[in-house]
Amino acid sequence: MNRRDTLLALVAVGAMPFASHAQQPTKQARIVYLGFGTPEGGGYLWEAFKQRMRELGYVEGKNVMFDIRWAMGIAERMPSVANELVALKPDVILAPGGPQALAAQRATATIPIVFATVSDPVGRGLVKSLARPGGNITGLSSLATDASPKLLELVRTVVPKVSRVAILKSRDSPAADLKNLQTAAQKVGVDSLVFDAQTEAEIENAFVRMTLERARAVIVLSSSAFSGHRRQIAELTIKNRIPSVFVSRSFAEDGGLISYGSDYADQVRRAAIFVDKILKGAKPSDLPVEQATKLELVINLKTAKAIGVTIPKELLLRVDQLIE
Repeated sequence: MNRRDTLLALVAVGAMPFASHAQQPTKQARIVYLGFGTPEGGGYLWEAFKQRMRELGYVEGKNVMFDIRWAMGIAERMPSVANELVALKPDVILAPGGPQALAAQRATATIPIVFATVSDPVGRGLVKSLARPGGNITGLSSLATDASPKLLELVRTVVPKVSRVAILKSRDSPAADLKNLQTAAQKVGVDSLVFDAQTEAEIENAFVRMTLERARAVIVLSSSAFSGHRRQIAELTIKNRIPSVFVSRSFAEDGGLISYGSDYADQVRRAAIFVDKILKGAKPSDLPVEQATKLELVINLKTAKAIGVTIPKELLLRVDQLIE
């Protein structure tokens, strides 16, 4: 071998480790998202989560991959969708609401699960306690249950002489919320009419019935089923000129009169921190469930004008955001 051939051989040998290193794939974490409703209704939560993950240093296609599935608002589809995601063998399952978290919990006892907007996770059987979740699931709890009586107070502030209030709920609405509301209504002598709805047609029918029964206002309880019908519900309240109170600001943004509750998008962003900790080695059982620290009051003045309601000054002084 002449001197030239020897040099070429040495260069080739020296380059081998670098070439080998360059061909090794980067480990990508797989995160899956279990959505109850539709991309149109719940997509804003998914985008809020991904944005926070980017801020934490996760780049899609580089060190993380995402998969998302929607039950399209059909509760019966939830178990099969959860099993489909589990079959992908992800590193973490993000299941924001109660129905999603319960379905994921039933589908796997080993893959870490993070929830984000569940009220009363202990009562729902998701965790043993807030401080010590146990098992493979943890996340963030909303304060919807504790705030339920406040929703009635808001109704009575806007409609001082109200004697009959409709409560719109779905199958996944927390039972404690309904019970607290009914108890609060009974104490102040207000009749509470409960309407169950899940689909677009059922929601439409519920508003026909509450109008016939002369409900003077409607309180819409927390439900993943309603997330995809926000605009429909808001439009029905305006059409029937009925003041409405919700637990999520997204409803007020879509035309509801008042919302008072946790910022769900913010909670999903905070859920990204749980996911980050789990990907770095933390166990869900060692991560205490966090509770929402702030309840915000949002009022839609455009809707107030449309239904002929004057918002009292005392509420305007307390509001966190006015939609004009």
